[in-house]
Amino acid sequence: MKFAVVIERGPTSWGAYVPDLPGCVAAAETRDEAFTLIREAIKMHLQAMREDGEKIPTPQSEADYVEVTA
Repeated sequence: MKFAVVIERGPTSWGAYVPDLPGCVAAAETRDEAFTLIREAIKMHLQAMREDGEKIPTPQSEADYVEVTA
């Protein structure tokens, strides 16, 4: 499965979340670390959903960039 991940830079850290998996988040000091942690968070989130008998959602979200001139 391939889930879209949003990675955001904050004032002192990086955060990541998965739009198709509410509550699946990670935070770290670096972008690379946030990406590594969100990958692990997704695995744990899906495992917990399976253990709880929940249906694993089909990924629906997509991400892209839009370029504009200011």
